[in-house]
Amino acid sequence: MAKRDYYEVLGVGKNATPDEMKKAYRKLALQYHPDRNPGDKNAEEKFKEAAEAYDVLSNPDKKARYDQFGHAGVDGAYGQGGMDMNDIFSQFGSIFGDLFNGGGFRGFSGFGGGGSQRRVMRGSNLRIKVRLTLEEIDHGCEKKIKVSKYVPCKTCGGSGSKDGKLETCPHCHGTGVVTETKRTILGMMQTQSACSHCGGEGRVVKDKCHDCHGDGIVKSDEIIAISIPAGVQDGMQIPIQGQGNAAPRGGVPGDLIVLVEELEHDLFERQDANLYYNAFITYADAALGASVEIPTLNGKVKIKVDAGTPSGRVVRLRGKGLPIINSYGHAYGRGDLLVSLNVWVPKNLTKEEKKVLEDLGKHPNFQPNPTKQERGFFDKMKEMFS
Repeated sequence: MAKRDYYEVLGVGKNATPDEMKKAYRKLALQYHPDRNPGDKNAEEKFKEAAEAYDVLSNPDKKARYDQFGHAGVDGAYGQGGMDMNDIFSQFGSIFGDLFNGGGFRGFSGFGGGGSQRRVMRGSNLRIKVRLTLEEIDHGCEKKIKVSKYVPCKTCGGSGSKDGKLETCPHCHGTGVVTETKRTILGMMQTQSACSHCGGEGRVVKDKCHDCHGDGIVKSDEIIAISIPAGVQDGMQIPIQGQGNAAPRGGVPGDLIVLVEELEHDLFERQDANLYYNAFITYADAALGASVEIPTLNGKVKIKVDAGTPSGRVVRLRGKGLPIINSYGHAYGRGDLLVSLNVWVPKNLTKEEKKVLEDLGKHPNFQPNPTKQERGFFDKMKEMFS
């Protein structure tokens, strides 16, 4: 089933301010929160859908990718089932706290039954830069990158414990949260926060692993295969879910964010999906006409130069540019290759060559006689630099 547009999910326009998007999300979170709709799978899916939309549109980088490439620009950050409930409560707990604390809802306490919800640790994201040639961008490619990151400790299996056993935190009694009651002018108020002793996990390590010192993760180098789609642009970010740093003691791993850097090409300049190439032709070819060979990213082609071609004329080779990407990140066509024909003027001439040119210069056809259109062009240039 195709995903709905994120702006449609939140019910806001593309120019909505961060406050307007947050307000819209809060309204949907209140309406579809699992505590308010126990056992309602449809409400739970809408709750997840709203969280995913807000996660993207409230993040400037993700929003920019979504606005340009649609769901394809951010799909790598989410699995087939969208955002996980643990991720939602972990990322947007403060919003839920504002909505549900003191209002009869459990908020952080859980979404599928009684008791408090333990905090799920999440690994940090990693960012790497991948340099690509135009040829690689043209066809898409796979890159194998060596990444230094945190991985689960093999000695303890990622538990952080020497014997693999974790004990219930004595401070929060396994709930992962501590409750504090304060007297205020409005009466007794209760607040909940993550247990500082266990970091909100509800469990603690008694005998720490000697390799990871109880964290459950160690630094290691890994080779990761990255699939680069055709048509990507310089500065684009490609998220790869779950390939970032591992989280302590079996938590959710972070993501790997791949930043595209486009290498300068020897022959072509790029603007979006179009390519530009400067071709140099002889004066004889420009005057008499000729067939000249032009390079492209996929081999050479021949183009016809008409007799009397002026220097600077641009020839458009349709479909010889880069793949065009639609708002959903799918290629649906190709840009063009624009060839600028420039007449080559020799600088070092022999006596014989100079004599030939001097004789030709005396003939009427070699005297400047611009058309009205050409004169208009020069008048504009004169105005530009006057």
